[in-house]
Amino acid sequence: MEEFSGRAGDPERHPSAGSRSRARSQGRASLLDLRSAAGQVFLLQVVVVVLLVLGAVAAMVLQAAGDALQQGRRESVVAAQTFAGSPGVAEALRSPDPTAVLQPRAEAVRARAGVDFVVAMNPEGIRYTYPYPREIGKKFVGNIGPALRGRTVVEQAGGPPLPAGRGTAVQATVPVYDAHGKVVGLVSAGLTVHNVARLWMPQLPIILGCGAAALILATVGTRLVSRRLRRQTRGLAPTELAQLYEHHEAVLHAVREGVLIIDPEGRLVLANDEAARLLSLPADVMGRPVAEAGLPEPILRLLSSPEPASDEVHLAGDRLLMVNKRPTYPRGGPGGSVVTLRDSTELAAVSGRADVARERLKLLYEAGTGIGTTLDVGRTAQELTDVAAPQFADLVTVDLLDAVLRGWEPTAEGWRHLRRAAIGGEQGTVPTYPVGEVITFDPDAPQMRTLREARGVLERDLREAPGWRKQDPERARGALAGGLRSLVTVPLRARHVPLGVASFYRTADSPPFEPEDLAIAEELAARAAVALDNARRFTREHAMAVTLQRSLLPRGQPEQDALEVAWRYLPAEAGVGGDWFDVIPLPGARVALVMGDVVGHGLHAAATMGRLRTAVHNFSTLDLPVDEVLGNLDDLVVRMDNEEDTGDAATDHESVGVTGATCLYAVYDPVTGVCTMARAGHPEPVVVSPDGTVSCPGVPASAPLGLGGYPFETAEVPLPEGSQLVLYTDGLVENRAQGIDYGMKRLRRALEGAGDRTPEETCQALIDTLEPSPSLDDIALLTARTRVFPSSRVAEWAVPPDPALVPTVRAHCRRTLREWGLEETGFTTELILSELVTNAIRYGTPPVGVRLLRGRCLICEVSDGSGTSPRLRRAATTDEGGRGLFLVAQFAQRWGTRYTPRGKVIWAEQTLQDGAPVGQGTPPVDFLLEQFDDFER
Repeated sequence: MEEFSGRAGDPERHPSAGSRSRARSQGRASLLDLRSAAGQVFLLQVVVVVLLVLGAVAAMVLQAAGDALQQGRRESVVAAQTFAGSPGVAEALRSPDPTAVLQPRAEAVRARAGVDFVVAMNPEGIRYTYPYPREIGKKFVGNIGPALRGRTVVEQAGGPPLPAGRGTAVQATVPVYDAHGKVVGLVSAGLTVHNVARLWMPQLPIILGCGAAALILATVGTRLVSRRLRRQTRGLAPTELAQLYEHHEAVLHAVREGVLIIDPEGRLVLANDEAARLLSLPADVMGRPVAEAGLPEPILRLLSSPEPASDEVHLAGDRLLMVNKRPTYPRGGPGGSVVTLRDSTELAAVSGRADVARERLKLLYEAGTGIGTTLDVGRTAQELTDVAAPQFADLVTVDLLDAVLRGWEPTAEGWRHLRRAAIGGEQGTVPTYPVGEVITFDPDAPQMRTLREARGVLERDLREAPGWRKQDPERARGALAGGLRSLVTVPLRARHVPLGVASFYRTADSPPFEPEDLAIAEELAARAAVALDNARRFTREHAMAVTLQRSLLPRGQPEQDALEVAWRYLPAEAGVGGDWFDVIPLPGARVALVMGDVVGHGLHAAATMGRLRTAVHNFSTLDLPVDEVLGNLDDLVVRMDNEEDTGDAATDHESVGVTGATCLYAVYDPVTGVCTMARAGHPEPVVVSPDGTVSCPGVPASAPLGLGGYPFETAEVPLPEGSQLVLYTDGLVENRAQGIDYGMKRLRRALEGAGDRTPEETCQALIDTLEPSPSLDDIALLTARTRVFPSSRVAEWAVPPDPALVPTVRAHCRRTLREWGLEETGFTTELILSELVTNAIRYGTPPVGVRLLRGRCLICEVSDGSGTSPRLRRAATTDEGGRGLFLVAQFAQRWGTRYTPRGKVIWAEQTLQDGAPVGQGTPPVDFLLEQFDDFER
């Protein structure tokens, strides 16, 4: 407000002397003019000051009179009590002539005390003393009853004439006691209060001076206020100001444009009626911060910004507002802004269809954002019903072909048999087919017509729709009784292929569908059909990827003696990844455990996973060390990346490079109880001891597969019998909300005390505890409980490098088999060992050793220090040898060679069933040799 007064003090505009004198004369005149605000205020101040002065004088006079009267009461009581208590007063009252004794004394007391009279009287009130002797002997005028009872009485009473003359007489009456405490008489003393002016007259000049000073201050203050008001009101008179305010209010609240004024602190200082209507402002919004006014987010953001705005359109509720914003002081100042709002939706109201058009635009907008948020066919169908009901229809149903729900390509053969996929709206009062039920539509039903004609069908009144009633007469009667009245059914088509039908119903409480509603329904169906087709194709690809993934993963547990194994595989909801695991039996009763994860999702990742799993099987068949297996896998991934990066590769997203994979490869030996592990970028395994202790074995972390050229470190971890080894992929312990460290802590907590669980129970407990929802990545989990071969099932001995000692080996073998109850395999086992030991002594290098393992199979192992590998070949008819490995291959179920750091091991397995040998139907040796010789003829 100070800025409005700046014009009067503008240094560039100096008023002349004449104008200043006129201003002063106008100021003095305004003080005397009772029609001006200044004159009225001045008159009011004068009246107030005069009233205050009169009130002060009156109060002072009354107080002085009261003080004089109170002083007279005190003096009367003191004089009466002093005289009554004087010695000899009681004896004088009983003397024959009390007046002669008491009259002189009473006059003396009256003179000393300054009272007007001292009266001594007998109990009957007859005066014995008085200033005028003629009044002696008369009755005392006053109340003597309380005094006779021993009390002091102070009162105002008129009596005989006094020396002081007229005035207010104040008298006090006290009792006189004898020596026995008996009232023998009374004494009254009093005085006349004449004039109190002497008490308040000295203070009167002070009161009048203060009143005059107040009048001077009022005059000066009124003049100053009058000058300030003239500056702030620009010299306008009160009537002119009133007219200006009335005009301002009339224009501000009558204009069809919202006006908001915001102060520099962000508070709303003004909002006209149109702004309150457009923004639905509460009644008490004035003076509150803009953030507390309940404004829509776009409007609030614009008002809180210091930037101006010009013709910006924002949605506020169901209105489109055109907003302009300008600063209150465009050339600098304390801040603040003025905002104007114009309802642009009112332009459409001229046609009479603004509300309908706005609702349709809103419906289509919500359809664009609310349909197709997921790649699930059923969920997408439900989103269509949720958007359309109740804004467009009271009841909405979506019926799809079975092929669409399964992800297959739809065909015309399934048109008549549709499955109810979603229902929305008022389904409680209207009988409808439930979700999931297959509906066989009549050829004349509106749904079949819309599929055949590939366009929407409108049934304005279902009571006059015979085709619809023919579909299910009983259900149709119930629907009509429930209030169903109007129907629009449209096909769901994508890429010119029908996917199903969407049906929109309205009840009797809503207006029936019109032809223009058919276009809205078709637009909704078109948008939903695209989303449904995308979901269908995703379902197909997801199902194919899951099928491929599961076909490439182990389908059953292989037979082996080293581990008790359980696993879980959970594909991601958004797409199948490249997680895989494997359990591979190795020679010597050992078992290889594999856990890997290919970067990426979809068919490409699943196919890559299959290639890597096959490669691991091949490398395991060669019985390579764990670090060499990972090294060969690394080379394979690099070659696969190079192949996919060539110019002949397809350009679609399924053919992008692998870019890497992770893998953990472990080999467990149940004879020694040691697990040899190496990992390439894979999460570290977890070991649960038999007592339930959870730990990580400390396997060194190496680079992921596909980087090329990096070595892989191994770790040998002793595992007591009954320990559980837990392998997993990162989908189990890692998600977007928490890192892998948090997931590892949860995994450890879930495994605490799991030492007495079976691997199957451990897998299920981990999935129940750690499976994320929704699952954004594949989860592969493998749990293995270790077993250790007892020494009673292992026999081994060293063999000197002398062929003559081979019979001794056969004798040791025969004795061991007899102890194990496997005498029936004695001949075959002796033959196998004899051939293998002879070859090791003849062609190998010391030391030579023999080991027999009894498990599911009887395993014969012959080791030597040579790195050369024997091979099976055909012997000529003239050869004296070369048939030993052929005999081994015929009598053993499997045989092979594996290399160790100290040489090689030739092994052979014979199948046992329930600990006994299984007959293989092997031909006699002579017959085999004859057939072998005949092959050369």
